[in-house]
Amino acid sequence: MYQENFYSFISSYLLSEIEVGTHLYWEILGLKVHGQTIIMSWFVISILLIFATVGTRNLKQIPQGIQNFMEYAYEFLQDIAKNQIGEHNYRPWVPYVSTVFLFIFVSNWSGALIPLKLIHLPSGELAAPTNDINTTVALALLTSLSYFYGGISKKRIKLLWALCAAYTYFTSNQCIRRFY
Repeated sequence: MYQENFYSFISSYLLSEIEVGTHLYWEILGLKVHGQTIIMSWFVISILLIFATVGTRNLKQIPQGIQNFMEYAYEFLQDIAKNQIGEHNYRPWVPYVSTVFLFIFVSNWSGALIPLKLIHLPSGELAAPTNDINTTVALALLTSLSYFYGGISKKRIKLLWALCAAYTYFTSNQCIRRFY
């Protein structure tokens, strides 16, 4: 009974039109984008670029200051990739894992540490880029695509066959659940 009420409620609304709060919208090439997410994403990117530039400007054999911190962060991220991917295959994935990790890390902390409520916009308010579901979905899609690329390039047709079998199983399982 509750499921029928829930499905009738969901079908009466388009999920893509449900919004919580107000947003600053920009029209770019005919697409509506959240302006505050773009602003904060570029802010996070600029912080990461500034740290990367300052940390690698005058490289020394014995690191000091920010270069020492940057080398520590790189070794930490390299260790994450090595532990998750494996000893022999991790090196090509270190830049991607590091980029995604640092973007999410700085995004989350920018929303927690910076008093964004003090900056007023015509509509909406600034928040961490990861606060927007669109950013989360984009990062998830990029990670899924890179995962599939890495698996297919490593295992070739065996993985593709396994993915097709899993998709067929889950799709048929959902169809059986829906109709029976």
